[in-house]
Amino acid sequence: MSAPRPAARPPEPPTGGASGNAPPVSSHGHGDAANEANPASFTSRTEHVLGVLVDGLAAALVLADVAVLLAGVVARFVLHQPLIWSDELASMLFIWLAMLGAVVALRRGEHMRMTAMVSKLPPQRRRLAEAIALYAALAFLAMVAWPAWEYASEERFITTPALDISNAWRAAALPVGVVLMGMFAVLRLFRDFDWKTSTKAFAVVVTLILAFTLGRAVFEDLGRLNLLVFFVGVVLACVLCGIPIAFAFGLGTFGYLALTTDTALPVIIGRMDEGMSHLILLAVPLFVFLGLLIEMTGMAKAMVAFLASLLGHVKGGLSYVLVGAMYLVSGISGSKAADMAAIAPALFPEMKKRGADEGELVALLAATGAQTETVPPSLVLITIGSVTGVSIAALFTGGLLPAVILGLMLCVVVFMRNRHEDLSQVARPPWKQVMRLALVALPALALPFVIRAAVVEGVATATEVSTIGIVYAVVAGLVVYRQFDWRRLGPMLVATASLSGAILLIIGTATAMAWGLTQSGFSRWLAEAMASLPGGAPMFLAVSLVTFVVLGSVLEGIPAIVLFGPLLFPIARQLGIHEVHYAMVVVLSMGLGLFAPPLGVGYYAACAIGRVRPDAGIRPIVGYMLALLVGTIAVAAIPWLSIGFL
Repeated sequence: MSAPRPAARPPEPPTGGASGNAPPVSSHGHGDAANEANPASFTSRTEHVLGVLVDGLAAALVLADVAVLLAGVVARFVLHQPLIWSDELASMLFIWLAMLGAVVALRRGEHMRMTAMVSKLPPQRRRLAEAIALYAALAFLAMVAWPAWEYASEERFITTPALDISNAWRAAALPVGVVLMGMFAVLRLFRDFDWKTSTKAFAVVVTLILAFTLGRAVFEDLGRLNLLVFFVGVVLACVLCGIPIAFAFGLGTFGYLALTTDTALPVIIGRMDEGMSHLILLAVPLFVFLGLLIEMTGMAKAMVAFLASLLGHVKGGLSYVLVGAMYLVSGISGSKAADMAAIAPALFPEMKKRGADEGELVALLAATGAQTETVPPSLVLITIGSVTGVSIAALFTGGLLPAVILGLMLCVVVFMRNRHEDLSQVARPPWKQVMRLALVALPALALPFVIRAAVVEGVATATEVSTIGIVYAVVAGLVVYRQFDWRRLGPMLVATASLSGAILLIIGTATAMAWGLTQSGFSRWLAEAMASLPGGAPMFLAVSLVTFVVLGSVLEGIPAIVLFGPLLFPIARQLGIHEVHYAMVVVLSMGLGLFAPPLGVGYYAACAIGRVRPDAGIRPIVGYMLALLVGTIAVAAIPWLSIGFL
């Protein structure tokens, strides 16, 4: 990197971003004059200056969103004078944060990607693969640059209702972000790769683009087979070749819409905007920042010390804590990525100190994300209720026990994998010490309950509640734990923006992909096919389980529910399946797909939050996914688990 990485930032995995792990081209000149003339040196300085500016803006946007949402909470709950413009301003700042965060992630090499195949190549071919990945990302950015500009231009005719300003101020974030990412991609190409490698990579990418473009007549005759070509073939090939996940999704979607339909291409940008603009997703960067605050203020250390005193002497003890902690905080933010971001920073450092494998940690984190999809207040359950008419209160009641069943299945895997763990050097602490640690950890342990109480009592929305957690953590760090390093605040804000941008860009391109699937008529065709299945209710449940595992791997939970809920729930009613029971099967199945590699967006979010290479968790997650599948089958086979307490 041209700019030094701050020591305060949590360690990142050696995954590389769009340009991978290729080392910078070193300067061969001697003395200041030679360095001034060296293109690589000039490129590094240019990247550094631009990077500092973007980092500063992104960090400021994180603080601005916290301030705006907190002001809304105070004005409404304390002063009883709601700010009608706070959510609108926060949403406008948020889209800028998402795009600038994606720029920061590209510059820092933190966009999530699968490197399992690339890492096995010889060094020279690996460098070529890294260059191809960067050119592929640059190709997508070049393709969407003009549509992004057109989209922002059209938005200037729309006036925001509360602020009464042109919506172009908000939509401009998309073309600006695309252009800045393109600039940093070009700078990294000049800096990190020699001209021969760069030329070969450029030739490969251009040849592939030309081949697809010239084959447009063929694609027009393939009909629905194009879904397999682009949404499975192109996306999967890009992912396995090490192209960042967000850009792989984008390339598949752009190729499908541009080569097989007459869709106006600015629609892609509109769908990306829609995917990244859900105000509930603002909880992602705020909970990421909260997680860093918990670590920096000593709250995490106090919490882990107490939990370790209870279960540290048990084989796999902290893994059990992770399962339970995710159950407790799940649904608070409405975003599974935000839930994981609130838990992982508190537990991962200590678990790694105890020798836990990073791949095992991120696999369990992703599995708990899938396990707790039905824990209320779940945004997915709320969405099901809103689009199907099922009682939300009944869904909340029915969702508690299925998540417990899946949690127990995960604990069985944890027990099996840790039964030979050597704890000979770990002594069980006396109860007096445990109680002392409990007293110290009490403010930290109270945080999840404070956050949940704020939501239940109506003090703050699921989005705003993270700001209460941030204020709570700051006060606890300053007053209770007396540990608050102001010098680390800037790097933490930049790290928050980078991680959030990487996650949100994946969600944005996945939403565009979901829209492409809808336009193809795939959703209606699927509903018709499932309605005609033989075998009655058991077969319908079995096929629904498999179908929603697949849908969950390519769609976010909410888009999938909006698309297929109104079509499939009436069929379930006709077959005599209780709506709450069917909802649990659907949500848990989508969770399996959402957190299952290689396509599951949630899995890459877990890897980004844990700062672990995606390929490191592939092998460990298989066992957890099988356990979750067994639990989901049990929930599908035993309706009482979902409706027994209604």
